[in-house]
Amino acid sequence: MQKKLAVAILNWNGKNWLEKFLPGVVQSSQNADIFVIDNLSTDDSIEFVESHFPTVTIIRNNKNHGFAGGYNEGLKSITHEFYCLLNSDVEVTTNWIDPVLELFEKDLQISAIQPKVLSYDYKEYFEFAGAAGGLIDNLGYPYCRGRIFDDLEEDKGQYNDETEIFWASGCCFFIRSKDFWDQQGFDERFFAHQEEIDLCWRLINSGKKIFYTAKSTVYHVGGGTLNKQNAQKTYLNIRNNLSMMLKNLPFPRLIWLIFFRLCLDGVAGIYFGLKHGFPHLWAVVRAHFGFYAQIPETWKLRQKHQKEKFYQSKWLIFKHFLGGKNS
Repeated sequence: MQKKLAVAILNWNGKNWLEKFLPGVVQSSQNADIFVIDNLSTDDSIEFVESHFPTVTIIRNNKNHGFAGGYNEGLKSITHEFYCLLNSDVEVTTNWIDPVLELFEKDLQISAIQPKVLSYDYKEYFEFAGAAGGLIDNLGYPYCRGRIFDDLEEDKGQYNDETEIFWASGCCFFIRSKDFWDQQGFDERFFAHQEEIDLCWRLINSGKKIFYTAKSTVYHVGGGTLNKQNAQKTYLNIRNNLSMMLKNLPFPRLIWLIFFRLCLDGVAGIYFGLKHGFPHLWAVVRAHFGFYAQIPETWKLRQKHQKEKFYQSKWLIFKHFLGGKNS
């Protein structure tokens, strides 16, 4: 009998992560069906799953579609009421699923939910990807409760709540399947990074809610595919963030804001170049041209309605880097 929830793990040459974390997922997910969506891996990760976990269903994509396209393609054949998109480098805990499903049942307007995301290596600290729920400032910079840019908070119970947030982390992303497909899933042009923020923004613009619950906890390694110092990650984050704003911001706010962000990116590019080397400066330049190339299609994807108030904090980047404040 099919269960309500499908846990879908996207894999690309990730045998080491599957060996480490899939046993715990299987053991702690008796109330879900588990799938591994493979992006045409060239290692023997799928052979490993087939031989050791016969209850796990494998979906084989015909190429490496990235995070966004990989899930869009793989989820087409999964018909469950709820999806949990789970990174392969995540350690789940006992009873990590039930609190999320209970929250979905409480409010039918809730489309997506994330648990508390702590660091696998430093378990008393929040993890970069999601922490205690994602927010965004008035300049379009994503941040999290428990994580402002690269500054991570220690988990002292300060976010032991259930609350509405702006975006849920893609490392452990619960969503109603109907809402996922009503929005045509992730924007595959993003390939990877910030596609979950874009999807959540579209859901909010359509009148839905995004939530966080501390009743469920997972531990994330982070950086399993691209580490924070990777220039390709710099490129994807900047290009995707600009396209996301053009798609979702209310008009005419988007005109001045995108222009201002392009200027700030120029400053950031110089900083990245000095700190991490020329490839990061070049990544910013490439990201801008990548954004320009996407403008015609991005404009066509704008929804009819955008919410005027989309942000939690104002001028976060200036407060953080110039004033030393994190709110």
